[in-house]
Amino acid sequence: MEQRDGNQMKAIHRWILFTCLLILSSCNQTQQVKDSQLALMKTTNPSPIVTEKNKDKSYVKEIEQDVSAFPELYDVSVVKGKKDTLVVYKVKHLHRFKMKKIEKGINKMLEKRYPDENFTISSDYKIFLETVRLDERMKNGNYTHQTAEKRFNEIVKMTKDLK
Repeated sequence: MEQRDGNQMKAIHRWILFTCLLILSSCNQTQQVKDSQLALMKTTNPSPIVTEKNKDKSYVKEIEQDVSAFPELYDVSVVKGKKDTLVVYKVKHLHRFKMKKIEKGINKMLEKRYPDENFTISSDYKIFLETVRLDERMKNGNYTHQTAEKRFNEIVKMTKDLK
């Protein structure tokens, strides 16, 4: 009789454990994963960002396409502020040894095609992640154009501090 009660208790414990695991796994299914959480592991292709109100994104999209044409790159983010344009990219793993050469090539191409623009270029993952977060916050409406411009200037300053 006591053994029977012990088996019943084990069965109840297993059932409770199974139910808890089922509930926890089902809660995780409805949570949406943000691009910023996966930005370092996969290609996110963030849309070009313009921090100024009522500015056309086609110019920035053109810059993004020009930089994306480099075969050594697999992800590019372009942010246009009032004064500067930030170009952040991720280099394919096998090409990481030539990062200085790649940066010079990108810089040369951008200066040739867009001589009036002031570019800041970076291949730093942290800067890339910050631009993806800025994009998410602007899409969600968490940032006004003034706040986005302020955050953009902070990111550009971070880029210059890392060099």
